[in-house]
Amino acid sequence: MEGFASRTFSWLNEPEIWSGDAERLVIATGKETDFWQSTFYGFRRDTGHAWLTPVSGDFSAEVSFTGRYETLYDQAGLMLRTGPEKWIKAGIEFTDGLMHLSTVVTNPVSDWSVVPLHHHSPAEAVHLRITRHDDVVRVQYHLGDGAWQMARLCPFTAADAEVGPTASSPQRAGFEANFFNFHVGAPIDRNLHAD
Repeated sequence: MEGFASRTFSWLNEPEIWSGDAERLVIATGKETDFWQSTFYGFRRDTGHAWLTPVSGDFSAEVSFTGRYETLYDQAGLMLRTGPEKWIKAGIEFTDGLMHLSTVVTNPVSDWSVVPLHHHSPAEAVHLRITRHDDVVRVQYHLGDGAWQMARLCPFTAADAEVGPTASSPQRAGFEANFFNFHVGAPIDRNLHAD
């Protein structure tokens, strides 16, 4: 896989405070930033921060990250996107006083699925992978030295898109997310039950 130093990136909603290089990206979120489209709450938000690079066809993207999760809906992870009404964001979201592995698929309205992480510390990195195989996207994560686990398998029917680190804080400003070793490369094997 190639590191993000060799790729072209552009900001979607560039934060006022950020720094990045080939090894690390740090984002401090702006006030009340979020990505969401309509479902349940009725509102539409496309104000979160995402540092995106173009992808085409099949690929795997991976990143490791930590965050200072304190306030409801603080979130960090990866985004795969073609526009405001077609995207996937996956990562950690802080809700009910607990870190959750969260995936939102929007096409054109948003859904939301979560896995509570009862025993994971915010200081410990979460490892996340998004893989596209044809018109299907697989979201996987692992904690510590654990094996990759599948969090979501969903349709995504756009050949050309953008992918990259994302962070938002719908209830405040100043949530800090730290991303390490972002890579994009050839897709992993299609076997759902292998690393």
